Amino acid sequence: MDAGVSVSRALSDKLYDKRKAGALELESVIRNALADGNHDKIARVVHQLCHDYAYAVHQPHARNGGLIGLAAAAIALGAEVARYLKEIVPPVLACFSDQDARVRYYACESMYNIAKVAKGEILLYFNDVFDALCKLAADTELSVKNGAELLDRLVKDIVSESAATYASILSPESAIAGSEPNSPGRSVEISTAFSLPRFIPLLQERIHVLNPFTRTFLVSWITLLDSIPDLELVAYLPSFLGGLLKFLSDANQDVHTTTKVALDRFLTEIKKIALVKKGLAESRKSREDKDRKASGSTDPVAAGSPKSDHVENGEAEDGPEQTTTQQGPQTPQNGQAGSPTADGDSTYTGSEDGEKDADGSEDEWIPGQDVQIDYQRILEILVTFLAESNEEEVQMTALKWIETFLDICPEDILLFTPRLLAQLLPALSHDVDHVKQAANRVNQALMAYIMSLPEDPAKPSPNAEQAQIATQVPPIQQPGPGSTPTLPTIRSLAQSNGESRRDSAPLVKPLRKPTSPEPNEPLSRMAQVQTPEPPSGEQPELESKAHTDLDYEAAVNALTLQFLHEHEATRVAALAWLIMLHRKSPRKILAIQDATFPALLKTLSDPAEAVVTRDLLLLSQISRSSDDGYFTSFMVNLLKLFTTDRRLLESRGNLIIRQLCLSLSPEKIYRTMADCLERDSDDDLEFASIMVQNLNNNLITAPELQDLRKRLRNLDSRDGQTFFTVLFKAWCVNAVATFSLCLLAQAYEQAYNLLQIFAELEMTVNMLIQIDKLVQLLESPVFTYLRMQLLEPERFPHLYKCLYGLLMLLPQSSAFAALKNRLNSVSAIGYLHIAPRNAPATPSSVSTFERQNRLRSKEGAGEASIKWTELLDKFRNTQERVRRSLQRQLTGQHDGLDDRSSTPELQKKLAVPFSGAERGAAGVGGRPGSAQSLGRPSPQPLVVGGHAKGKSSLGRLGGVAGGFGARKGGKK
Repeated sequence: MDAGVSVSRALSDKLYDKRKAGALELESVIRNALADGNHDKIARVVHQLCHDYAYAVHQPHARNGGLIGLAAAAIALGAEVARYLKEIVPPVLACFSDQDARVRYYACESMYNIAKVAKGEILLYFNDVFDALCKLAADTELSVKNGAELLDRLVKDIVSESAATYASILSPESAIAGSEPNSPGRSVEISTAFSLPRFIPLLQERIHVLNPFTRTFLVSWITLLDSIPDLELVAYLPSFLGGLLKFLSDANQDVHTTTKVALDRFLTEIKKIALVKKGLAESRKSREDKDRKASGSTDPVAAGSPKSDHVENGEAEDGPEQTTTQQGPQTPQNGQAGSPTADGDSTYTGSEDGEKDADGSEDEWIPGQDVQIDYQRILEILVTFLAESNEEEVQMTALKWIETFLDICPEDILLFTPRLLAQLLPALSHDVDHVKQAANRVNQALMAYIMSLPEDPAKPSPNAEQAQIATQVPPIQQPGPGSTPTLPTIRSLAQSNGESRRDSAPLVKPLRKPTSPEPNEPLSRMAQVQTPEPPSGEQPELESKAHTDLDYEAAVNALTLQFLHEHEATRVAALAWLIMLHRKSPRKILAIQDATFPALLKTLSDPAEAVVTRDLLLLSQISRSSDDGYFTSFMVNLLKLFTTDRRLLESRGNLIIRQLCLSLSPEKIYRTMADCLERDSDDDLEFASIMVQNLNNNLITAPELQDLRKRLRNLDSRDGQTFFTVLFKAWCVNAVATFSLCLLAQAYEQAYNLLQIFAELEMTVNMLIQIDKLVQLLESPVFTYLRMQLLEPERFPHLYKCLYGLLMLLPQSSAFAALKNRLNSVSAIGYLHIAPRNAPATPSSVSTFERQNRLRSKEGAGEASIKWTELLDKFRNTQERVRRSLQRQLTGQHDGLDDRSSTPELQKKLAVPFSGAERGAAGVGGRPGSAQSLGRPSPQPLVVGGHAKGKSSLGRLGGVAGGFGARKGGKK
């Protein structure tokens, strides 16, 4: 070795003290050579240390000696070490991966001494040093780990001081870069020793490690780099955000805590940057408006592009000086080359701008104004993790960020709305309350924003305008309620804490190719693209673009899939979204309704009443906004659903009908269903009878149909007559329902004629139960008018016949006693006023039937009225078909025997004598061949439901919930 044989022998010794003594002697030799200017000798010594010692893999003592010798050489060289780092650093880095723990430790010690001397020059090798430290952070040897921590702290100090501004003294491009003011991003990126764009790929590679110590190491470096002014690590956040989110699920508490703090810092920084850009856009817009108004009265042309060109040119001229001003105070005091110091010119420019502008700070650089954040890439990562991760903390963080982005850049979230809804709605049913609450906040904010978008940019819909007034989400959070932030306020917010200080962002610009040479060009671009409120001249175009970005078909498909979710809250939320989307854009929803309509019908079978209610509301909305063909199709498909799903008819039939009547026209619903039932009743008479019974129950008892009942009581109008006729023809399939319809319409003579046909029919248990229930309904408030009419027998003579006829049909039961008591209370009045059979007709004895056949029409006396005789014939023929159908079932000619009138359960419940003779004695029709003896002294009374009047139940009849009329007053 050129340094001497003794030094060579000492560096190869197995004792550390001798190696140290040899290193000290080597340091003296190099100092002397440096003093003599003998760089060739120094180069030879360094070369021998590297290749003969540090790379001696099979000689651990020589390798250790080489490491300590390289450190001694670096110390001796001092500031001149920069020209030799290219040879010194690689062998030391190679020793970091040696199998011997002592070699790894001495490598840490050697690099520590080298970095301490080289300072900013070591940043040229930052990636290599960082990669080595990343591996050593998980080293199993404690001494190596401690040595790596010391080296890590030193490198962090160097990066904190010099990373943003230090330019290597060996960089040949430094002088050239300084002479190119038109490319500031490129010049600064080349002249600095540390390059964030070169480091990010390495960070992307290492961010997926699993070792908790390495994860802690990475988070500490990310936090440090984010706190350095001028680096703007947040602009590269999408490159490593996914790895940080994975760290949140680490079992190590230190990793979890430090990662959460780092993510919170990034989110806070993003919000401040958005606020700065928002304020700058508002300020620039206000300034341009003032200039336009000031110049508009004298020179209309001056308010156009020439003025804006002047402003842009002014910014381009002042930009480099302002950047220089901000960089000057940040320059480290060790006097590295390439640091700008032009403070005086910048001060003069700022004061001059103060004289030109009203607030004195329009053109002043504000930290964060030219930082570009890729919100869409970040949202892509957040939505992906929300879908794939089951970790509570990851979901909470993703929801928190999305909620913030809804304030900052809601237009970017529109692109992800279908995917987001697929994950957001299930989170509404999360087991953890705070996750559920976070999902609910995001859901409400997203829904409010979409509602605030106009349906048509030229003509906003009324719903959108109402939503804008009531639930509009502001793009960003303002410093004060209803106030636009001023530039001084923005600066104070941006500089509120040390980690948010930003002097310039030269290292961000290489990410995107500059479109103009002005330094302030990114600001103008962000003011037009990134800010939620663009200038007034471009407002309609941007609104239209943001609105059309929402993929309605994908959103509807994602929402429809949520109908299958196990939790009620998710299904309810999905329907609420569909209702909102339909209210906002009915034409777009109608265009894709064919695929969703079957799912909506199937959802009517949902066990949750809240889901069924919203489903019906959505179907009603679609029907209102569609033509009559769609409404008819909806009613037909609903009846088909009831046909195939009798349990749905039993459990939800009344609810579905009443909810539809709340949202749509009740008369239209009943007309359409009646037409369908009359047309298709021959296919399934049993279902038609049950459906008519259900519809009739609601017609009599439902509060939602009160107006419809009033219309039926007035048959003087042509519409009322037509409506009654339509219902009567469909109701004929159910005898008791037809009779009750006539009572409701006050067609008492027609009702009495129906009773006469009843006598010819075979009285089944089902019919008797319906009559029993009708008697109870006669005591309800719905038929108060009928009971009052009993006091006027001269006006309503057939009403008495109807009620006495019912009494004759009923066996002696609680219903029989109730009706008998009612009639006995007015029997004296009835006997007093009933006219003799052969007495001539007087005005007081004119029947209701006759009066209704003399309906006066405003259009002419010759107009046709209700054809009562034809309706009676229709009823008789329909009942005959019902009888034949029942007979075929009893004789076994058809499958699916369902003789509900003779089941043992109903026989036992009703305690009805089934022999023909006993039925004859009781006035009840029966099935031939009963086992009851003809000699039984007296029939047993019909005890409906096994309890007193007013509480009989028809729950067993053909899937009809609540039986004839449900409860008194109607079941909601």
